[in-house]
Amino acid sequence: MTASATMIRTILLVEDDQLLMLDAEEALVAEGFAVVAIGNGTQALAELDKDAGRFDAVVSDIRLGDGPTGWDIGHRARELVLTMPVVYMTADSAKAWASQGVPNSILIQKPFVQAQLILAVTTLLNQAAVDKLG
Repeated sequence: MTASATMIRTILLVEDDQLLMLDAEEALVAEGFAVVAIGNGTQALAELDKDAGRFDAVVSDIRLGDGPTGWDIGHRARELVLTMPVVYMTADSAKAWASQGVPNSILIQKPFVQAQLILAVTTLLNQAAVDKLG
């Protein structure tokens, strides 16, 4: 087996609802991802600024209470890593995705089943891998 075949991919997960965060983290870990789970936008931006390159994808809720939004996190991730896969999660902000989201991102509407989250993340990771080859 090659080193790339066994590489563990790391996801930055940003969700201010503790139960939803734990549920999403559990689903991602069960699929073999390493997860850095953050509860607010300010901490998420700090993690990206510290070393965005260690993350293979960003999964973020849109509304994160006071401070930066998921839109802000997606934009910062793309400023730091142009090809960063970004998945947005929202219950009520889907209409703003076209104007606020980053290009080639995926938005999943809450409530969702965990398979939708896994499919969104793996779809973007696979597309990024194809783009690197092309």
